[in-house]
Amino acid sequence: MAKYVYGKNVVNNLLRGSGEIVNLYVLEGRNGSEIERMAQQRRINIRQVSRKYLDKLVDGNHQGYVAEIKEYRTYDIDEIIEAVPEGKLPLIVALDGIQDPHNLGAVLRTMSCVGGDGVIIEKDRSVSLNGTVAKVSVGAIDTIKVAQVTNLAQTLRYLKEKGYWVVGTDMTDAVDYRRPRYDVPIVLVIGAEGSGMRRLTSQICDYKIKLPMEGDLGSLNASVACGIILYQIYSQRSPLD
Repeated sequence: MAKYVYGKNVVNNLLRGSGEIVNLYVLEGRNGSEIERMAQQRRINIRQVSRKYLDKLVDGNHQGYVAEIKEYRTYDIDEIIEAVPEGKLPLIVALDGIQDPHNLGAVLRTMSCVGGDGVIIEKDRSVSLNGTVAKVSVGAIDTIKVAQVTNLAQTLRYLKEKGYWVVGTDMTDAVDYRRPRYDVPIVLVIGAEGSGMRRLTSQICDYKIKLPMEGDLGSLNASVACGIILYQIYSQRSPLD
């Protein structure tokens, strides 16, 4: 089955990186664009098509550019562990029941910004890598390794055996996210909005953290909460001189 990604920035990043594009669909009348020139240099098949044709390929703001690509590669958990540079404190995010591709795309983008090492998603009842994730991630889908696992709880136990601390996010039995020290290998678990982490996932956590809430909304968007915590970890690990 064909996979499509869309949007000027996404396609541009693919062409500048190592992404493999099978076909590039461009809105007719865009002759001579920088994207087309790069595609021609890489000998990628370019098809000029109508806006109606592009709208049928993808459901989103394609900005006149849609790329047909090979399947996104996923990694096994050991590949992520082994890719962590020597001397670096590892940082992995595990998504427990997240189904919105916008959340996954935003998490990948933030992980790229803080130098994260990988993201874990589940094969069932979870978001997968797709064009919307690629667009929201603005290229991070090609730089942050994603592991798609069958059993998240089992994966978290395995990471604990490898020396990682599993840190969950919850509003009960949790400490303020600013209190812990993050100077150990960490797997940050983000639960689904509304329902949070599942019971078994919660039981595996070494400890849980929460974001203080002053208003009456109750919770933050999952990717926003993840971003705040990731930058708290980053600020602790990379303090100003």
